[in-house]
Amino acid sequence: MALIWKSIHFSNILLIILSLWACRAASRTLNEASMLERYEQWMVQYGRVYNDATEKETRFEIFKENVKRIESLNRAGNRTYMLSVNGFADQTNEEFKAARNGYKGLCSPAKPLHATPFRYENATAVPSSMDWRKKGVVTPVKDQGQCGSCWAFSAVAAMEGATQLKTRKLISLSEQELVDCDTKGVDQGCEGGEMDDAFLFVQRNKGIALETTYPLHAADNTCNTKEEASHAAEISGHEDVPRNSEVALLQAVANQPIAVAIDAGSSDFQFYSSGVFTFCYT
Repeated sequence: MALIWKSIHFSNILLIILSLWACRAASRTLNEASMLERYEQWMVQYGRVYNDATEKETRFEIFKENVKRIESLNRAGNRTYMLSVNGFADQTNEEFKAARNGYKGLCSPAKPLHATPFRYENATAVPSSMDWRKKGVVTPVKDQGQCGSCWAFSAVAAMEGATQLKTRKLISLSEQELVDCDTKGVDQGCEGGEMDDAFLFVQRNKGIALETTYPLHAADNTCNTKEEASHAAEISGHEDVPRNSEVALLQAVANQPIAVAIDAGSSDFQFYSSGVFTFCYT
């Protein structure tokens, strides 16, 4: 009788183990199906089309890992910002950095410090906060695409702001002109550049075209000299904010939008959604 009971007991244990294994396997299958459905919806949302099934599968694996990391970090709740599954979710962080970190200022020779005083060094009316968007001085967010031209977008945004403050008219200027035509120095289109050289190019060129005149293609093209010659705004010069001075930075931002470069290479920045971002090296 005892032997029979033990046999039944072991059978029950075996059945329980098999049942648990089956449940886990079924759960994995459901999770995989749910993730695949989410991936398909994401592809539609961001208009993603791949060359073949192999590329789609490769991107799906990257997508899964990114989604898991995003949701895990958000659940942890130990950051001052949130992440989200955005249009970069099928890219590795290495791919994201290659396409987005186009600032070459850290690689170019250090520029001599200006002997002239900083124009805003005596500014005392520095508000506790400043949002130039609310004052109608900043154009809507633009998308540089898969082109390392952040330097051009930063420079253009600063020039758009300066133009608005002078003329009271907010116009959208051409980043593509800088990408295509400003290529004789540090600036090399989608391969990166720096804002100082972009300002010098516009100054020497005696202006820059409207975005509607010289539209964005988010790729390196041959300079269109006809469109380049149609100037909508110009600058007489530019000035760097004194290095390592938060006070000078506050004084500058209080008076006009400025061009800045930050390290956007972290995976947290890749999927940043909202909040105060603190995970950076600059």
